[in-house]
Amino acid sequence: MKELVEKLSTGKHPVQVNRPDKSAGALKERIDLGYVHILFKETGTELGIKLKSNRCDFSMADFSNSKGKAHVEGGITLNYNKVKCVADIDLTTMEGEGYLIPLSDAEYDDLMDKKKN
Repeated sequence: MKELVEKLSTGKHPVQVNRPDKSAGALKERIDLGYVHILFKETGTELGIKLKSNRCDFSMADFSNSKGKAHVEGGITLNYNKVKCVADIDLTTMEGEGYLIPLSDAEYDDLMDKKKN
């Protein structure tokens, strides 16, 4: 496993959402598209995550008033390693905590909704 993946897979790390801008409304638009960017602040690593909607939780999120928390989960390949990104974002600050989980090929295919023939 590559060093960056190993570092971000150990414990929780400060994250931020600021693309296309640092607002709850912009995050909601990205969620609706199924794809969000998570910036790991310690390393400066920004990851574009394909969301797995049934693993996300927005029940505590009030996007129109920028209050509450959003829980996002999705997949990405980072440095040739298949991983799941998990992040909890405070909608007031657009910051929170996140981490990566290395996945097997089968787990990644399930997360990314890839069907085997």
